[in-house]
Amino acid sequence: MNWVRTIVFRTIFYLLSVPIVATVPVSALFGQRAVIAHSDSWSRLHRVLLRWILGITPRVEGQVPRGQYLYVAKHEAMYETLELQLILGSPAMVLKRELMKIPVWGWATTKYGALVVDRDASAKALKQLMREGRAMRESGRSVIVYAEGTRVPHGERPPLRSGFAGLYKALDLPVVPIALDSGRLLPKKGAKRPGVVTIRIGEAIPPGLPRREAEARVHAAINALN
Repeated sequence: MNWVRTIVFRTIFYLLSVPIVATVPVSALFGQRAVIAHSDSWSRLHRVLLRWILGITPRVEGQVPRGQYLYVAKHEAMYETLELQLILGSPAMVLKRELMKIPVWGWATTKYGALVVDRDASAKALKQLMREGRAMRESGRSVIVYAEGTRVPHGERPPLRSGFAGLYKALDLPVVPIALDSGRLLPKKGAKRPGVVTIRIGEAIPPGLPRREAEARVHAAINALN
């Protein structure tokens, strides 16, 4: 039964996603608010289909703070890349430079609001990140990053990527860590299972800490459900 539900969900979600994603460039012509609203409609579609087809619902522990923050989240499934945008009020995203080269999509993502990180962490890339980080901070918008770099199975705790330290310094914002356990129900391979995804919003970590201390506190907090 779980495989049947998984196949039905994938079929319906991706079929309905095609026109939504294809028309993002049209929304981009009307500015950032239109792109954010367009993106949120996709996230809501995802949430509804998860509930009614897969039987998956979120449970949020803790409060989403008011103000501007750097959110750092665990990454175990595609689930959180859409669900957290709704829960956190559409923060700007941190994306790999390679993704920004995708024709049209990269341009639309820029309109949505994104900070670009370079994997090589060169001096030139870090300087650009610092400039973009200051501009983002001045805009008043929060930012979200999946600092372990990629999706991992539930229970794994890879180290934070080096880009987090540069981002933490560039933004100079309090960090709110987010732990979650989506990988239990939504594994990368295999059938999805019904249940509740726990999303735990941690206590804010102040800016300006030594790199090792900031990384250790963030890493521990986002893995609190492992």
